[in-house]
Amino acid sequence: MKKMGKTLLAAALMGAMATAVQAEDKVLNVYNWSDYIAPDTIAKFEKQSGIKVKYDVFDSNETLEAKLLAGKSGYDVVVPSNNFLAKQIKAGVYEELDRSKLPNWKNLDEDLLKAVGDASDPGNKYAFPYMWGSIGIGYNPEKVKAALGVDKIDSWDAVFKPENIAKLKSCGVSFLDAPTEMLPAALHYLGKPSNSMNKEDLKAAEDLFLSIRPSITYFHSSKYIGDLANGNICVAVGYSGDLEQSKARAHEAGDKVKLDYIIPKEGAGTFYDMVAIPKDAEHKEAAYKFMDFLLQPEVMAEITNAVRFPNGNKAATQFVDKDITSDPSIYPPADVKKQLYAIAAPEAAAQRLITRSWTKIKSGK
Repeated sequence: MKKMGKTLLAAALMGAMATAVQAEDKVLNVYNWSDYIAPDTIAKFEKQSGIKVKYDVFDSNETLEAKLLAGKSGYDVVVPSNNFLAKQIKAGVYEELDRSKLPNWKNLDEDLLKAVGDASDPGNKYAFPYMWGSIGIGYNPEKVKAALGVDKIDSWDAVFKPENIAKLKSCGVSFLDAPTEMLPAALHYLGKPSNSMNKEDLKAAEDLFLSIRPSITYFHSSKYIGDLANGNICVAVGYSGDLEQSKARAHEAGDKVKLDYIIPKEGAGTFYDMVAIPKDAEHKEAAYKFMDFLLQPEVMAEITNAVRFPNGNKAATQFVDKDITSDPSIYPPADVKKQLYAIAAPEAAAQRLITRSWTKIKSGK
């Protein structure tokens, strides 16, 4: 009887453990950029997998990084930009991916994998590309013409020359609240290496921003999407897909506001947003299921159709709306691609300089 009792107890414990594991697999915590997924992506995954998703959003890499480096973020899947991914890998933040659990990996664009691998994640061990894009200028041609007397913007001069942005101040100008992306834009405009960590170069970029600071309405990394579409601002320096979303929202609202997006002729920065699993994630099996779901071509195409960013899934291109794949501001032609530069991950010492500089720029002092 004692032996039978022990056997029953062991069976009960194993059953309880199995139930706990099963329950664990039915939960997933995702942390992604704002306005960066199709309206029904999460619902479709929940229905297909039986896993309940808690989906939170952020609007800057700095916000995500603070949570990850503090440890125990509570998230199972996160979407850092590749330059932040690189230094977070060095900090030991991420789980090395088990590709046997990602059979849809084969759908990824090999050229893009090599590009982000060379820049941020050698061998693509820790993440795969979700969306990518450029950082350019979205604007309201009607209001810009009234302010500047030109039919279109084609240069960073519109926002980096004090005399120009001063004229745009009355209709509203926003910049990304993203120092590791905005300071390189200023460096590039000044003819300096966009990835320069030289103290004098960074000071020159800071001085440029301080010279135009009185004319900047605000710094934010998502608010401009709606504000540009609603006519609350007339110019926004932001992410290509976000600014394409602004155009789409304005169109849906009856085309009362006309918008355009350009990659300035001097060139612009590019970003690659990556999908990764934090090392301390509590629901890793569910994370793999979600990641492989995202790697399905039709799923990724639906997301691109919704958010208007090009994705890293080559097999998905055939399912992306033709008005998106044929738009040169979303899928840039070869001559424009040559003008684009990758944004590097700053070293710790340079990051401190950049953070201090950005605080000074935002305060205007």
